Order: sequence, then structure tokens, then C-alpha cells
Amino acid sequence: MADEDHEGEHGWPTVDEDEEHAHDGGYPGGVPPAPGQVLPERIGAPADEGPTEEHAPPRSHRRKLVLGSVALLVVAALAGALAVPDVSNRLELPWAPNAPLGPVPEPAAVERGLLGSDATAERPSGAGVTAAIEDAVSDPVLGDLTGSVMDPYTGSVLWEQDADRPLTPASTTKLLTGAAAALSLDGTTRLSTTVVRGEQPEDVVLVGGGDPTLSRAADGEDTFYPGAPRLDELAEQVLDAAGGEIDTVAVDLSAYTGDTTADGWSSEDVPSTYAAPVVAGMLDGARTELDEDHPMRQENPAGELVTALAERLDAEVAEPSVVDAAPEAEVLGEVRSVPLTDLLRQMLTASDNLLAEAVARQVAIAEGTEPSFEGAAEATLDVLGRAGFDTSGVELHDGSGLSEHNRIPARLLAELLAVTAGPLDGDRPVAELRPLLDGLPVAGGDGTLLERYAEEPAESARGWVRAKTGTLSEVNTLAGTVLDQEGRVLVFALMSEGSTVREGRAALDEIAATLRDCGCE
Repeated sequence: MADEDHEGEHGWPTVDEDEEHAHDGGYPGGVPPAPGQVLPERIGAPADEGPTEEHAPPRSHRRKLVLGSVALLVVAALAGALAVPDVSNRLELPWAPNAPLGPVPEPAAVERGLLGSDATAERPSGAGVTAAIEDAVSDPVLGDLTGSVMDPYTGSVLWEQDADRPLTPASTTKLLTGAAAALSLDGTTRLSTTVVRGEQPEDVVLVGGGDPTLSRAADGEDTFYPGAPRLDELAEQVLDAAGGEIDTVAVDLSAYTGDTTADGWSSEDVPSTYAAPVVAGMLDGARTELDEDHPMRQENPAGELVTALAERLDAEVAEPSVVDAAPEAEVLGEVRSVPLTDLLRQMLTASDNLLAEAVARQVAIAEGTEPSFEGAAEATLDVLGRAGFDTSGVELHDGSGLSEHNRIPARLLAELLAVTAGPLDGDRPVAELRPLLDGLPVAGGDGTLLERYAEEPAESARGWVRAKTGTLSEVNTLAGTVLDQEGRVLVFALMSEGSTVREGRAALDEIAATLRDCGCE
């Protein structure tokens, strides 16, 4: 099975893919699937383990602001407001009088603020951390465990276990992808989708720029990705600029090269509820439905895209439907994604695989390597190496972590997070990497950690842990930050092989919660 963070990655129930793979004998829009989709079959997890990916939270959950136990609480202002009788009456609080007694006093002056780390707190020690987590890291359900805990303020390693030995990272791979993008691209970068004039004046070509968030949602309807551009808007621009009827629509997918699935992906991964062929043009991350929490993905996303645009332009799909647009063709319309910083946040929080592969290819384009799985992996390691990270032992085959052949040492994940969360006055690229922290899911709060940390012994860390998750068959990983009892930020990277999904996740969560509960000085 695939990565738990398959778009939230795993945790969502899976769909019977045999039924979804049934084909009507033709390809949508006449676009044949690109090569590279038939791969060695993956050995799945035992049937009683359930899904092996932690999926993005249902859309209904995403609309809720889960603050109950989140570490950053605005407390004083709320307490002051509820002390005012008018407010008490309106909210029908148990202690409220039926009417204010006398003039309502002016609210007391309060200082609003967020609870954050304390740079003056007692520094954690290696001996303290080791003693605190000794029992938790020895849990046999973790199988083969490697890991590292660091103090980002000093850069010191507080605990490690085989941290230099590379293991399968699953979706914690996205931390490397996000870091490479943050280091090599401007945070304001937007991905463009354009429509240009074809060889004949009445023909048009949609040029895919690698934006998987382009949405078929109508105006007034929610797009799956917040702030995503809409196909309807693009079609309106084309109709206004075309100067006449449009006969045919084709698509240009040349922004990407190579196979559409990576080495180490299984045939069951594409299509699935968490992945689809990686091509330069698609709608809504290739989802078949927008009103479901975890729908199947499309087998031929480019075909669905060109068909949808043709319908909006009252035109036919060209034959052949995949072409290379002329470099100097007249542009008839263009829509753009939200800025890269927002895409990275969405990618990490929901562990969105197709968004990760799109981001990885943008890194490849910026670095001048092939915009393919191989080129993106090469570019990612080049960028990280130039930034001073030791990438020895790393083996990348994709940007999402779906590949079972990826290998990353826990040391690198911990170092990357330590630099990202470290002080700004050093010589490391902290400012460029800092936005990645905003995308880490909050324990019990959002993303792929929404439904975790719900029970002891991990419940005490709800809201205090922010971490990227990862799961493949018998693989569980967790890498992120935690605020300890002294107010110090710690970063950790934990990688387990040979563990079941439910027990492995719970054991990793317990380690992170133990770090939260200790002063460790």
C-alpha cells in the first residue's frame, strides 16, 4: 500500500480500485495515458491493518478551526471579555445576571499575545532527553527505529539512534522537496496555465504549466485547493480574446518529461485515492469528484482537462489531442495559482502527493535539470547540498515519498528542521526555510495529525507538536517540532520500519509527547 500521507496521506478509507479501474474502451478527450504506469506490484499490508496512508482531513474538518489544545492560545483577552456582564448575558453564560448591574465597566486593559518558545529557559541536555524517552524508544512495536532529537537554538544533538543509517522516509520526503523549493524559488512564484492560438486561427491549445490546483468548480463553489484558479475564468478569457468561434482544443504537456509514475510506485498507486499520473495539466489534483472527502483520482487527467475546456468553449477535442504549441503563439488567456508559499503550506499540511510532485518539478526547472522524477530528485539534492546540508546516504526517486525506494537518514531530517527552527542571526538559510514550519500539521489540530494525539499517553502533546507524517507498508515516520515544559523548542526525526500502521503511529506519537512532557535539563 502507499504512503499514509497520500494526500493527507493515509488514514482515509480506501476505495475498491478494481471497480474504478474499469475502462470504457476509450481515453477521455482522446489523450492516451503516458508511458511509465505499469510497475512491479507492491506487497500490501496485512488485511487487518486497514489503510496504510494518512489522508488529508475531510473537507468538513478542514473548515473547522481546531484550537482546543493548540499551543498558541490568546487567553487574557478572552478572559477579560467574558467578565463583562453584557457579554455574559449575550452568551447566556451560567454566571451571567439577567441584566447588567449598573454601568458596564470599561474592559480591563490586556496585552494580547501568543504563547511561544522561551529562549531564556533552561536548556535541555542530552542526558535529560535520553532519560526521558528511553522507555518510549524501546517499545518493540516500533521495529527498527532510527531517530534524532536536536536543540535548534544551539544546533546540538540531544539524542540519536542510528541517525546516519538511511531508511524509507515515506511522506517525510516532502520536507526535502519543500526545503529545496523554498531555497531555489521565490515565495511569490505562481504556476501558470495558458491557452494559446493553434496552427489554425480557429484552434486553441491549453499549455499546462504544472499547476495541479486548477479547478473545474463553478464561480461561487469551493475549490478543493483554497484560492485555486478556475477553468471557467480561463475559458471566459479565451472566448473574449478569440475573436470568433473555436473549432478544436488540444493540450500541450511538454512542461514535464519522462515517465508519469516513479520508480518504486506500485500499479495500485495510480490511479488511487491519493495519486494519479503526474502530468503538466490536470484539474483539482486529478480528483474525480469535488464533493467527496477522498475520491478516486483520474487515470487520464490531461484528457479530462482538455475535454472540460472544450465543453466550456463549445468546441471539439482535437485529434491528436496532445501537441506542442508554437513558442510564439498568441496568448488568449492565462490563470495562475496561489503563491508558492501557500502551495508549500497546502502540500505539507495535507501531505498532497501530486502537489509535491509539481513543486519538485518547479525546482528542477529552476535548476536546469529535466522536469522529470529523476531530474527533480537531482535538483533537490543539489539545492540542499549547496545550502550546507549533508545529503550522503540519500536516495530519491520522487518528491512525494510514495516511492518505496527512497532512502533518507533521520540525521538529515532533524538537521533540516533544526536549521528551519533555528535563530535568524546565523549563516544558515533560516529565513528562506522558516515558512515550512507553518505547513507542519498540528497534533490534534489539522492536516494529517487531525485525528491523532487523541488519547493518552500522547494526548498531553495535542497542540504542542507540529510534525510531518509518513506511512508506507510497515513504515512509519514523524519529523517535526515540540515545545517542552521549559518553553524550549526541540526538533525530532523518527523513522520506523517493521511496524504496523496503528501501533507504529501511536508509538511515535508517544515519543513526541514524552519530549513535550519533559523539562530535559
